[in-house]
Amino acid sequence: MAMLFTPFQIGDVQIKNRIVMPPMCMYKVKDDGGAPRCFHKLHYSARALGGVGLIIVEATAVEPCGRITHKDLGLWNDEQATKHIELVKDCSKYGAKMAIQLAHAGRKSECDSEPIAPSAIKFSDKYQMPREMSLDDIKRVKANFVSAAVRAQKAGYEIIEIHAAHGYLISQFLSPSINERSDKYGGSFENRTRFLREILSEMKAAVQIPIGVRISADSWLKSDWNIDDSVRLAKELESLGAAYIHVSAGGFFEKADNMPKITPLYQAGYAKAVKAVVKIPVIAVGFITRASEGEALLIGEACDGVAYGRELLRNPNFALGAMANFRQNELIEDAYLRAF
Repeated sequence: MAMLFTPFQIGDVQIKNRIVMPPMCMYKVKDDGGAPRCFHKLHYSARALGGVGLIIVEATAVEPCGRITHKDLGLWNDEQATKHIELVKDCSKYGAKMAIQLAHAGRKSECDSEPIAPSAIKFSDKYQMPREMSLDDIKRVKANFVSAAVRAQKAGYEIIEIHAAHGYLISQFLSPSINERSDKYGGSFENRTRFLREILSEMKAAVQIPIGVRISADSWLKSDWNIDDSVRLAKELESLGAAYIHVSAGGFFEKADNMPKITPLYQAGYAKAVKAVVKIPVIAVGFITRASEGEALLIGEACDGVAYGRELLRNPNFALGAMANFRQNELIEDAYLRAF
C-alpha cells in the first residue's frame, strides 16, 4: 500500500491516511457573526466524503479584533460553538478527523476595530496602524485562546492547531523586525517566543485533546526569522507537549527579499529540517498537487502528513482519485510480475 494511505497518529488520535486539508480562509461568514453556516458544512463535508484523513478548519478568531476580515469564522462565544458542533458532526460521519486552527490576525486585521500587535508597526500602507499591546492585552489574548480551545473541545474537534504562521499575531511576536518590545516579550529568542509558549502551555492545561502548532519556517526577510530559529522553536514546542508541527513559510512582510522561487514542493525542505529534530509528526505544505509528490515526501522522510491546499479546493475527491490511481498501478505491477 502507498504510504500516503497508511494511518498515522497525532497524540491519541488515529488518522486513516496522510492526506491533510490545511486551514484555508474562505471568507464566507454572513452578518459579521463569526459562525459557520451551510456553506462551511457543505465545503468541509465534501472533502470528508472525498476521503481526506485530517481536515483542519480555517483560521478561526479567538476574539472579534483578531479576525482577518469581518467574514472570518470565530469561536469567541457559545453561539458560534453551537454551529461548530453541527460542522464537526457533518464531517466526522464520513471518517475524517476534525481539527480547528485558532488564530489572531494582529496587525494584519482588516476589520474596523483598532488592530493590536507586539509593536506599533504597520504591515503596509494599506493597513491601519496597530496599537502596541500592553501586558493586560497579552493576558487577555492568551485567555481568549484558552477559552476558544475549551469551546473547540466541547464542539467535538479532536485536534487543535495554534496559528503561529504567516505574519499573524503570534508570528509577529517571533520576528525581531516586527517585535521591538523591551519587556519580557521582546528582544531575545526566548522572549520573542514566550507568547507562543505560554499560549500552548495554558491551552494544554485547559483541554485534553492534542494541540499542534503551525509555523512559518522562514519570514523570507534576511536577518529576520529563519529556518534555524524554527528548528530551535520546534524542539521547544515538542518539549512543552505540542502534538505536531505544521510547517509553512512567509507572510510576515508585504515585501520580502529572500523568498524562494515558487515551484512544486518548494517549502518541503523546511518540513524536512524540522522533522529531523523532533519525534512528533510533521505536516508539509507548499504547492503540493500530485499524489506522487506526497508519496515521495513521505518516503523521503520529509514529513508524516501531506497538506494539499489548493488542490483540495479544486477537487474535493482528490483523495479518492489518488487512491484509485495507486491501486491501479499496484494491479498493473502485480500483473507484470505474475506474467514474468
